[in-house]
Amino acid sequence: MDIEALHTKIEKTIQVNAGVIVLENSTGFPHTESNLYLISQNGRIIWKAEKPDPGTFFTRVKLNDDGRTFSAYTLNGHACELDLKSGKLISFTTFR
Repeated sequence: MDIEALHTKIEKTIQVNAGVIVLENSTGFPHTESNLYLISQNGRIIWKAEKPDPGTFFTRVKLNDDGRTFSAYTLNGHACELDLKSGKLISFTTFR
C-alpha cells in the first residue's frame, strides 16, 4: 500500500489489522494536528492519535504485546499508552 504523507515526511509505519499506523516528522507539521495517525487499507484516515499536550508532537511509536494498545513518546517528554482502535490516550507520564 502506497502511503502519502499528510504534511511532512513519513518517519515510521506499522502495519496492523485495521490499516497502517503512520508517524510523520514533526518539523513543519501543523501544531493543531497530531503527527501520528492510522490509515485504512483504502487510504482513509481512521483516527489521529490524541496528544497529552496540544503543543507537542510524537517522536516514537511501538506496538505493545497485548495487541490492543501501542506506546508513543513526545517531544515534551511524555510516555503515552494509547488505544489501537481509537487512538485515544489511555495513560501518560512525563519524564525529563
